[in-house]
Amino acid sequence: MKKYSYVGISFIILVFGIIFIPKIVDRIKNASIVNNDRMSAGNPTATKKLSYIKINGKPRKVPEFAFLNQDSLLITNHDYKGKVYVAEFFFTSCPTICPKMNRNLVYLQNELKEYEDFGIASFTINPKRDTPHILKKYAENYGIIDTDWHLLTGEREDLYDLANAGFNIYAAENPEVPGGFEHNGYFALIDKDGYIRSRYDATGNPIIYYRGTIGIEEKIDENGEEQQISILLEDIKKLINENE
Repeated sequence: MKKYSYVGISFIILVFGIIFIPKIVDRIKNASIVNNDRMSAGNPTATKKLSYIKINGKPRKVPEFAFLNQDSLLITNHDYKGKVYVAEFFFTSCPTICPKMNRNLVYLQNELKEYEDFGIASFTINPKRDTPHILKKYAENYGIIDTDWHLLTGEREDLYDLANAGFNIYAAENPEVPGGFEHNGYFALIDKDGYIRSRYDATGNPIIYYRGTIGIEEKIDENGEEQQISILLEDIKKLINENE
């Protein structure tokens, strides 16, 4: 009798698996939860669109700005209209993270040279030293050739307000740190309409900014942080092709 009982139970389990499991899988895949699970949230090909960074429930747009570039030309946020661009805050005499950041941006420049609707905005946090002349020499030394890559300088208060309030990317003067200025080395990604965008992390939350301090060839740094230039390149292309 026990033998036949086991067979009967096995048969019921088999029938349940054949009939109901495919339906459960279909329901999960068709439900909104699929956009928030760990696999799809961290997979750029599974997420149709990049996240909008929201402040008080509203998508964050880059504020109005107007600064001189390395050619002493006035550049505003309107010059980036219709372009996907990466923004950074740096200073030319930085002895620590800025050289890594700008080598990574040169890499992006070279990888995206065929795209006319891509640009870069580099805002100095040491405008007293970083005049257009200094920025021009810096651009030449780093091989900055993209005509839509502007190294920007202007009034200190305006630059710091743009960094800390506009982008929420920390920047400050600090005589106790190497170079006299501190910042966190993030890159912001902005879409063609001026909104800050990013991909989702493995838990379904926007990463907000991309680490700019780890080289493409490093993969991972001494703190165990992975480089994000590869995913930034993917996301730039995604925004360039968005709605086309």
